[in-house]
Amino acid sequence: MNMNDWIWLIPFGLIAAFWAFKQLTQVSREQAHKLVSEGAKLVDVRSSAEFATGHLPGAINVPVQELASRLSALGSKDQVKLLYCASGTRSAMARSMLKRHGFTRVFNLGAMSRW
Repeated sequence: MNMNDWIWLIPFGLIAAFWAFKQLTQVSREQAHKLVSEGAKLVDVRSSAEFATGHLPGAINVPVQELASRLSALGSKDQVKLLYCASGTRSAMARSMLKRHGFTRVFNLGAMSRW
């Protein structure tokens, strides 16, 4: 078999790797409720329009595409942040971005439906 016979596996491998990473960075529903009860800031990283249609109680909205320019809206870099979105993809990206900006206690709920 030559390389062309195996090239189609690359996209599947990338998707599997991304899915595994996303799952590993998510907290459970129980962990999420505990974090919020202990004072974690709940951050909805969906668009403003999505937020307006419904969101978790007490959440603030900082869309992922605005995150880098609105870091001050999140408060202290040491305060616990719990991120969520519609599917978990944007919240996983937002978690990585915040970690790169020095936020130390950032958790990913994933999809809002997991609440």
